[in-house]
Amino acid sequence: MIKNLLIALLILAGFQLLGSCSGCSESKKSDKNALTLPDSLITDAPLKLSEEIMNEVIGNISSPVEMANLFKTSGVDFTQRILNNPDNVSRYETSFKRALNLGVFSADLGYINTFDKNNIVVSYLLAVKTLADGIRVGQFFDFNALRRMASSSTNLDSLMEMSVTSFNRMDSYLREQNRSNVSTLIVTGAWIEGLYIASSVVRESGNKDLSIRIAEQKDIINILEIILSNYAAEPNFADLVADIRELKEAYAPIRITRELGEPQRIEKDGVLIFIQDEISTVHYSEETLNNIMDIIEKIRTKIVA
Repeated sequence: MIKNLLIALLILAGFQLLGSCSGCSESKKSDKNALTLPDSLITDAPLKLSEEIMNEVIGNISSPVEMANLFKTSGVDFTQRILNNPDNVSRYETSFKRALNLGVFSADLGYINTFDKNNIVVSYLLAVKTLADGIRVGQFFDFNALRRMASSSTNLDSLMEMSVTSFNRMDSYLREQNRSNVSTLIVTGAWIEGLYIASSVVRESGNKDLSIRIAEQKDIINILEIILSNYAAEPNFADLVADIRELKEAYAPIRITRELGEPQRIEKDGVLIFIQDEISTVHYSEETLNNIMDIIEKIRTKIVA
């Protein structure tokens, strides 16, 4: 598995996101802003591509523990100012903006939980609840239970497990409802916000491990660009695709080489299993990395505006 970045932040605390929505049914009449697929796309590539590719994107993300360690060992203290402000939620009046920023706030929650900042968790949970209600993603979480769990770092493992399970249920529901574009927006928002947080830490600390994680995203952006391009016929998506393509171009100079390492032996249920390890090396310049971080910041600013 390629150990990549930052939907781990989304998984870490995000997808508390879906707390206490009432009414899971999709109705164009009841929500004029609801994201729906044009007829030309419903039977075309998006639904065929989405499940396989999205699983690859999510599966190639660094573990929450790994990312938490990277942030904590960077030497940079927690700072709320780099996060989206919960007060901004009222500005997001379209389902497109709500879905993107649902991902953004999910990543923010992951960063907050990494540093055990329980005093501000509830305001961010309320933000994601409001956005989730606004795009009718369904009642996949018990908001009150999640709020209690999020207020205690001792419940982090259980919170992560519940979040991942509930995200998978939500994602399946969105696909069944021909709303895989909504799922794509949530993941994109979380991915961009995670990269933005990592970039902010790198700019302050110069942390090498986080720099490598950002550079490794060349693999993910290629996949994400394919997914989003399938919805480019929709005006809002067209603008987002253009931004992602600009970021993809910035990643172009990066090279990632891989070689096989020594096989690892593990025992599972009394059976000896050999796992072939893969060693990745990321080649990039500081100029390229700075250009990437500049474009990430530009895209993120547009998303949260």
